Amino acid sequence: FISSMSPKNVIFKKTCKDKSVGVFMGKRDFVDRVDAVDPVDGVILVDPEALAGRKVFVTLSCTFRYGRDDMDVLGIAFRRELYLSTRQVYPPLQDREKGAHTKVQVKLLQKLGINAYPFFFEFPDNLPCSVALQPAPQDVGKQCAVEFEIKAFSAESQDAKVHKRSTVRLMIRKVQYAPETQGTPPSVEITKDFVMSDKPLHIKASLDKELYYHGETIKVLVNITNNSNKTIRNVVLSVDQVANVVLYSNDNYSKCVDIEDSGDSVSAGATLQKVYKLLPLLANNRERRGIALDGKLKHEDTNLASSSIVKEGVLKEVLGIMVSYKVMVKLVIGGSGELMQQKQIFHMKTLKGLKQSRAGVVDVVTGYL
Repeated sequence: FISSMSPKNVIFKKTCKDKSVGVFMGKRDFVDRVDAVDPVDGVILVDPEALAGRKVFVTLSCTFRYGRDDMDVLGIAFRRELYLSTRQVYPPLQDREKGAHTKVQVKLLQKLGINAYPFFFEFPDNLPCSVALQPAPQDVGKQCAVEFEIKAFSAESQDAKVHKRSTVRLMIRKVQYAPETQGTPPSVEITKDFVMSDKPLHIKASLDKELYYHGETIKVLVNITNNSNKTIRNVVLSVDQVANVVLYSNDNYSKCVDIEDSGDSVSAGATLQKVYKLLPLLANNRERRGIALDGKLKHEDTNLASSSIVKEGVLKEVLGIMVSYKVMVKLVIGGSGELMQQKQIFHMKTLKGLKQSRAGVVDVVTGYL
């Protein structure tokens, strides 16, 4: 549950069933800025009487899940721990004031008293960001996801058996930051020749800018010069999300997250210049199985997954789930229903720290036919 230190400061708190250990954190979203990642910090509150001589440890873990925990095929478990780091917080191994790295920790130590102890973790450079594939409404069990978790527990030692009643878990998110910089707006064009037509059909599609935020309309400028003897019966635009489970299955999930069926036609010898608008939103895709989302915390909403950024020297397989997006322009031509397609690839990246009201960004990086 959530408690508040003041109207401006929200503190996330969770306590284990036997009341021996409690976790307090000032935030649950930690930003990956590519060259650096926000450290994970918080405070552990212990009850020495309930501990009865046991020690207290806290761990930061990153786990890739591919379905429920109990699923197993040919001896391969559909769960893999990508990272695990453990700290002993009680009895403390250093002075508790020296272990406080942030203002929130200092205030929590003052408020909670002498039985509160700080903890601090730094993410390694090679970990992915939080992402999950949306299950269908009838699906049960764990979803396919890359998840981060803080776990605090009491035990005789770090390797001793840990009881659930003495364990508290708090999910956190690692989210992708994208700088607010604009490059050259992407553009792609194609010329199509037809049998029995002396002149070709030419189409050019371009975006109005390189970067878009989640919730912001994508404007696609389409120029069609139809010098052929064919009639274009319809112009259809779409945004497709491609999620690739790269850890070991290499499954691909391609889902249309927005579509514009314009009904526009272009007769032989005519031209068309028009700006089409696309708006990919999770709100319009909540019931669709397999849509990739930024990691979701309990009682909090999320958005369509940000595109994966592969850092230099990091293997793609370590990222668990790779996410990308593409804009497609389709022309339905003539009575035969011949289809002409044009594609553009772009990326969505979560933005944190620049504009709190805008939760993500789209980066169009290349186009191809």
